[in-house]
Amino acid sequence: MDEALFFDTLRHGLWVSVIMSTPILLAALLAGVTIGLFQALTSIQEMTLTFVPKLGAIIVVFWASMSFMTERLVAFFHNWIIPLIAGA
Repeated sequence: MDEALFFDTLRHGLWVSVIMSTPILLAALLAGVTIGLFQALTSIQEMTLTFVPKLGAIIVVFWASMSFMTERLVAFFHNWIIPLIAGA
């Protein structure tokens, strides 16, 4: 395997990981901003108030997007990694 193919595979793998993590990161961002705004408006500064809803949103979005993430990862391995291993 030459360097160009190695770095292209690495770039493609990093891009797949970015695409797979986007729904979870967006859910955490939206939950954090919403709870932060609520805390700023009500002057409640409780640490568990930010952690628990954010964790709940991440779990719900992870559960809802598991099939999308699995499809992306399987497609990456099927179309990119396995042909490299097989030498095709």
